[in-house]
Amino acid sequence: MTRTNRAAWAAHHRRGDVLRAVVDHADLHRDGLLPTHLPGVAETFCDETDLVTTLQLRWHTRLAGRIERTLAELPADHEAAVVSAWRATATELPGVRMILDRAAAEPASDELAAALRRSAAKEHTLLAAMAGLAAMDDDRAPAIGRVLEDEARAGLPPAPAPAPAPAATPRAHRADGAGRSLVGRLKAVLAA
Repeated sequence: MTRTNRAAWAAHHRRGDVLRAVVDHADLHRDGLLPTHLPGVAETFCDETDLVTTLQLRWHTRLAGRIERTLAELPADHEAAVVSAWRATATELPGVRMILDRAAAEPASDELAAALRRSAAKEHTLLAAMAGLAAMDDDRAPAIGRVLEDEARAGLPPAPAPAPAPAATPRAHRADGAGRSLVGRLKAVLAA
């Protein structure tokens, strides 16, 4: 592997690590605020639009996969499967959904507003098509998908209160690795 390939691979993994931290923070706090203060965010994402659209892609990917799995479980009722899948995804990624909803309601820029409108139209088209209510190229699909999303939202249980932040307790880092997290110990072994 060339040095350039290794650097690109490392950057890709670093972006994934930072995105996971953003998703975890968003899902823990559930306040709809974009956690741009987290370590690595400013270095990894160009701007708020880059981060929000990346979260949108994470949401869409999870939703599409969930729809596929739910359709396999409920093959007789595609509409119910799609609504159920949307709800399950919103339950799995509550903080991400809140950030996306807030960004759509109060976009930081015209560019972000346009990107989120395009993404919503594509998502709604996917919902309608997977429910068997419209074809992907049907001009009515976005409106039909919006109705499905509204139905899914209406059936969501009230959002639970954000989890309290864990107390920061310093870990002892002994030479033998005891006291370190599993990930920390694995990283130490791989680095050796």
